[in-house]
Amino acid sequence: MSNNIPDNLLYSRDHEWVDVDGDIATIGISDHAQAELGDVVFVDLPEPGTSIAANDSIAVVESVKAASDVYSPVSGEIIEVNEELGNEPGAVNSDPYGNGWICKIRLQDMSELDSLLSPADYSEFCS
Repeated sequence: MSNNIPDNLLYSRDHEWVDVDGDIATIGISDHAQAELGDVVFVDLPEPGTSIAANDSIAVVESVKAASDVYSPVSGEIIEVNEELGNEPGAVNSDPYGNGWICKIRLQDMSELDSLLSPADYSEFCS
């Protein structure tokens, strides 16, 4: 497994990462998840304006090996999606914590963040 786990993010046990800025959470899949999937060829993005609950499927990432649901670690409203993934789905592989982000959600319940893993806990969870 890659040790490429940024220490400013929170992580789910489903291998999603969350970057919180105020009440906005940017969501993507971890380096571990993209490595397991292999080369990503398509990302089915959610619709902005959609209200979602924690653990709902918000996207599907398709690779040469498999299609995998992406689950939202938090509840709220999807306010933005990464349209660039339509043209560059491989950004999920090449830059999972940067240009490979999937969507931004306006958080409904900040306490849900308490159930996410710290970088150290996520690293241990993956090993």
